[in-house]
Amino acid sequence: MRIEYHRTLIADRVRNEAFGRALAAVIRRGETTVADIGAGTGLLSLMAAKLGAREVFLYEAAEVAGVAAKALKANRARNCHLFPCHSTEMVDPPKVDVVVSETLGNYPFEEHIIETLNDARARFLKPGGVVIPRHITQFVAPVVSERIHAELSAWDDTGFDLSAAKTMSLNNIYVRTLNPKELLDGGASAKVWDTVDFARENRSTRKGEAAWRLESPATIYGFATWWSAQLSPGIVVSTAPGEARTHWEQLYFPLLSPLAVKARETVAVALRSRTSQEAGTHIAWTATRRDSKGRSLERQVHDLDKGFLP
Repeated sequence: MRIEYHRTLIADRVRNEAFGRALAAVIRRGETTVADIGAGTGLLSLMAAKLGAREVFLYEAAEVAGVAAKALKANRARNCHLFPCHSTEMVDPPKVDVVVSETLGNYPFEEHIIETLNDARARFLKPGGVVIPRHITQFVAPVVSERIHAELSAWDDTGFDLSAAKTMSLNNIYVRTLNPKELLDGGASAKVWDTVDFARENRSTRKGEAAWRLESPATIYGFATWWSAQLSPGIVVSTAPGEARTHWEQLYFPLLSPLAVKARETVAVALRSRTSQEAGTHIAWTATRRDSKGRSLERQVHDLDKGFLP
């Protein structure tokens, strides 16, 4: 059991404060019932109970459920009920007013929150009930700093041809903290490439694209992505560069080789992902450089599956 991972969640004050405010906005003391899906050590459930929720139902399939059980007992949370299973496995679950699930990753859907909340909205939520988070928006921006590219190009410094290994490195995705200065236009030209509204059914396969027409030359070394989650109206958690630090970071999508983009040329990226409990997370990205008339000059195709040894 990765208790250290759970410690990082507990230590993330930005995350905890935002989810606490979102719960406070919807809980009516003595009336509201809550389902905490992927409850971990039970922090959000304890928050909900303290805010006056009538009953709280915890769903946690991992070994940490045992820790949550002890936490509930230690805090005398008698109105909290723990089910040591994945919520999708629960037969005839109690209906609730609020479903909360903090099962977000650096790539927001890597813990399969889309599948989880599709099921929870259909089977757990009372009519007129609320899901937290409500929306996820994903952003992407070109990276103009060589820093991470140089790190991933260490294969070139050995004096030997290790290009096969380097290609695998560049078909991986990296969790990194980026400075806004490392992004095109300081990140101001970041684009939305995907949005999810948890009030309705969503596909676990996501795809989107973004393009930038450059006014001056730039070298593009890769792309950075991040997300913003609206937990409740006016309550947002963002993993964007320059925002308040959380335990989440940005993701860096490398290029096989840097793109030297001239003024009036366009650089574009298309991203595709699919996630499932059975098959995990698969992500692919394609970068293109086009001339001022839209003709393709260069195209690089990447796939996360190519970055793993068989």
